[in-house]
Amino acid sequence: MIIKMKKDSTKKQYQKLAEFLKSKNLEIRDVSSEFVHIFGIIGDTSSFEPVDLYAFEGVDEVTRVSTPFKKASRSFKKEDTVIKLEHGIEIGKDQFVMMSGPCSVESYEQLRTVAKVVKQSGAHILRGGAYKPRTSPYAFQGLGEEGLQILRKVADEFELLVVTEIPSSDLLPLFEKYVDVIQVGARNMQNFELLKTLGKSTKPILLKRGLSATVEEWLMSAEYIMSGGNEEIILCERGIRTFEKYTRNTLDISSVLTVKELSHLPVIIDPSHAAGRWSMIEKLSLASLAVGADGLIVEVHHDPEHALSDGAQSLKPKKYLQMTDELKAMAKLLGKTFI
Repeated sequence: MIIKMKKDSTKKQYQKLAEFLKSKNLEIRDVSSEFVHIFGIIGDTSSFEPVDLYAFEGVDEVTRVSTPFKKASRSFKKEDTVIKLEHGIEIGKDQFVMMSGPCSVESYEQLRTVAKVVKQSGAHILRGGAYKPRTSPYAFQGLGEEGLQILRKVADEFELLVVTEIPSSDLLPLFEKYVDVIQVGARNMQNFELLKTLGKSTKPILLKRGLSATVEEWLMSAEYIMSGGNEEIILCERGIRTFEKYTRNTLDISSVLTVKELSHLPVIIDPSHAAGRWSMIEKLSLASLAVGADGLIVEVHHDPEHALSDGAQSLKPKKYLQMTDELKAMAKLLGKTFI
C-alpha cells in the first residue's frame, strides 16, 4: 500500500498515522522526494481498507499495491535502484557493466591468464566458480575455499572485483571475506532459507532466474532477500527451459523489458548459459545491450577445449576482446559507458 500526504500536511498528522500503522505491525518505508511526501506500507494490510486511512488528517491518496512483491515493485519505488561498487562501478545507471571470467576456477595460473584478458578488455569484475553445483555428482565440483582465495588474490592483483556463486547458507562468512558480489545460481533461486540468510548480508546479491521461473517468481525471490534488509540486488536473466533442444536454454530477452516495467532493480544477462554455444554469445550480448540490460556476465577461457566445465560456451580471449570492442562502440552510441 502507498500513501501520499497532502502538500500542507504536518509532521504531527504524519506521526499520528504512523503510530496507527505500526500498531498493525506494518513497516513504513519513506520514499519521499523534495516535492512530495510519500511512503509505502509493507506487511499484512487485510485488517483495513485503503479508504479507512482517509479518516486521518493530511492523507491525500491511498493506493493498494496489487503485486505480491512490494519492495521490489516499480510502483513502490519509481526511481531505478543503482548498485554502487568499488572502482566507480554503478549497476543500474548509465554504465554497461561487464562481468567476465571462466566458469570454474581451476588453478591460480588459469585464472590469472583469463583475468589479464578481462582487465585488458576494460571490464572491472572477474567471475569464476569456486563452488560448482553440477547436475552430475561425478562432475567437477570446484576448488571450494581454495578457489575463493585464488579469486581474491588474482582480482586484487589486477584491481578487479569478484562475483561468484554461493551454494549454501553456512558459507556466507567465507563469501563475505573474499567476495564483492554474491551470486545465487538458477537452481537456488527458490532456496528460501538461503535467500533469508542473504537478506542479512552486507554484500550485493546477483540473483539468477530459475530454470522454469516466471518473472513474478523471480521477483518474489528478490523480495525474500529485500525483506531481510538487503536491498542491493542485481537480477540476472540466464535463459529458461523450453522445448527447444538446440541451445542450452532459451534466452528470454523480453524479461529485461518486463523487469524494467515491474521493478526498479537492475538486470543483466548471462548469454553463455542461455545459449550454451560460444558462437552465439557475441550477437546475444549486443542484443542485450540494445534491449536495455544493465550489463552482462560472460564466460571466458584461454583453453576451452580442456576446461573442467562449460568449455563449449566459453569465449577464447581473441573473440572476447573483439566482442567487447563492439560493445564499447555500441554503448557509446546509446549513451552508456562500458565498464
